[in-house]
Amino acid sequence: MAKFLPETTAYVTITQQSWQQGRIVGEVRAADYEWQFQWCFRRSLLIVEPSLGRALIQEPLGRFLERSDYQLEPGGDYTFAIRAEL
Repeated sequence: MAKFLPETTAYVTITQQSWQQGRIVGEVRAADYEWQFQWCFRRSLLIVEPSLGRALIQEPLGRFLERSDYQLEPGGDYTFAIRAEL
């Protein structure tokens, strides 16, 4: 019998993007949490605020951004799954 893995859907909205500056800015929501982020992709630096719950989202959001950064557009809404229940 398969073991149930908890899963939470994260919702990402891209608010700004600058290829010249190497930066994507947006918001991410999951469960009752909401964060703002800056992804400086040339330096592989992800800044997530506020700090409350940051540890829950930092790694999965980073993986999503690394995988998808060239496909993301300002005003776009995206989702990805987090293998945890938040």
